[in-house]
Amino acid sequence: MTGRLTHFDETGAARMVDVSEKAVTHRTAIARGAVRMNPETLALVAEGRAKKGDVLAVARLAGIMGAKRTADLVPLCHPLALTKVTVDLRVDQESPRVLIEAEVRTSGQTGVEMEALTAVSVAALTVYDMLKAADKAMVIEDIRLAFKDGGKSGRYEAA
Repeated sequence: MTGRLTHFDETGAARMVDVSEKAVTHRTAIARGAVRMNPETLALVAEGRAKKGDVLAVARLAGIMGAKRTADLVPLCHPLALTKVTVDLRVDQESPRVLIEAEVRTSGQTGVEMEALTAVSVAALTVYDMLKAADKAMVIEDIRLAFKDGGKSGRYEAA
């Protein structure tokens, strides 16, 4: 880590980073997270009995839309032309949780970590929204960057 925060200028004012001189490279980011819930609530998802419909399908689309709108939500993010966004959700009966993974790709001058994290976050919020009538105690947890590749800083893989 360089210790230099690039979203601040010399005076400490927030700024959007100038990426105009950076090389265009292929960039990938994978983020993960989960929504923990009561086993009875998870059964609604697994059996397709949630009153609002197919929880996983709606959350998948919401996550994709979230990735595409990251620059509208996070003030200093650059708007990016994304070339791939996948959001996978699966039921883990043992935890009991819905596990979420998003992969985002682009060829550009800045990374897609925030887009992957936003995709997971929006998918998790959608799961919560669709099931909150059944379980208000759900917990959105462990949202994190799992992998990134491309750009000056190269490859990162979480332990």
